[in-house]
Amino acid sequence: MMKLKKLVSGRIKYSLVIACMAFVSCSPGKNAKTSEFFSPTTVLKLSPSDGNPRNSEGDFVSLNDGRILFVYTRYYGDSSSDHAPALLSGRYSDDGGKTWTNEDEIILENEGTMNVMSVSLLRLQNGDIALFYLRKNSTEDCLPMLRVSKDDGKSWSEAISCIRDKEGYFVLNNNRVIQLESGRLLMPVALHNVPGGEWSNKAALYCYFSDDNGETWYAGSQVPDHTDIITQEPGLIEMKDGRVMMYIRASGGFQQLSYSSDEGETWSEIEKSNIASPLSPASMEKVPNSDDWLLVWNNNDGSDPNIKNKRTPLTAAISKDEGKTWKYLKNIQDDPDGWYCYTAIHFVDDNNVLLGYCAGSQLEKTHLSITDVTLFDINWLFDQTN
Repeated sequence: MMKLKKLVSGRIKYSLVIACMAFVSCSPGKNAKTSEFFSPTTVLKLSPSDGNPRNSEGDFVSLNDGRILFVYTRYYGDSSSDHAPALLSGRYSDDGGKTWTNEDEIILENEGTMNVMSVSLLRLQNGDIALFYLRKNSTEDCLPMLRVSKDDGKSWSEAISCIRDKEGYFVLNNNRVIQLESGRLLMPVALHNVPGGEWSNKAALYCYFSDDNGETWYAGSQVPDHTDIITQEPGLIEMKDGRVMMYIRASGGFQQLSYSSDEGETWSEIEKSNIASPLSPASMEKVPNSDDWLLVWNNNDGSDPNIKNKRTPLTAAISKDEGKTWKYLKNIQDDPDGWYCYTAIHFVDDNNVLLGYCAGSQLEKTHLSITDVTLFDINWLFDQTN
């Protein structure tokens, strides 16, 4: 078992924009009242420092002792490149995400020729914690790995490679692995290169699945796509009828979608969603004890030339019909100089939400180098009086 080690915006307002979305006015959501709710507050900022040029994408898990663990990618050395040296570090909160520990704790040393990065944390139905991450050795060799903790994050198992039927450069975004009600684990990935091949920005999309809590993995079929649209960084959400929806970072001004009716083994042809977006990943989660979905993304349809193709603003919205329409739009961050992406969504309880996301500056060229953790009451979205 591997033991843990110790390691030492000017804003402007502009109107929300979203193309092809249906907007429906209705009464406030669950637990909403005609009063102010806890609005988004930055509770942790992880900025670069000497020898630490970048702190980026991570994920959360609630521990049995009441603490919350946030694991993120901590770069070391001089470079902030995606391929520069990095390890996985953790911070803890013991008050529901309001405050965080000041020092990093190494969760996983760098075991790749390049780095380890892009964390998904998942509390499994059997009570274990799954830690997914990318082990990156080269631009032809980047694979998702899994370690499991049976003692609530005190120690971790040896690594399991989640892809064994193919070699190549696979991207698994942070906060992306899900467990279906049936118990099946689903892991959406994007394949950009194979040994001896040429890099392609348009990735081949797959979903790998496991029915034994991650010990063995199998490949679903490639997501059908006969378009020229660039597809990257897929995410997943389970629907009430048992289908799984894949949402896909894409070119062309909109997120793309695909659906599976067999728990991720086969997928429908990609189709345009109603989510206007630059080429940037979105994030979705179900709201606990509700049929609502929470969406966090860059609500930017390109109509404002000042921010066209930029990853700003960072906006949240609610769907009460599994993505057919999106309502209650509010900006989490709206600095036109901001660069907001790679969001992890974590519900502390039925109402309070933690978001971890990259939050750098375009002018200062710190795009992915700064990570913010923000806390808010989801009823703040439903309250449209401010």
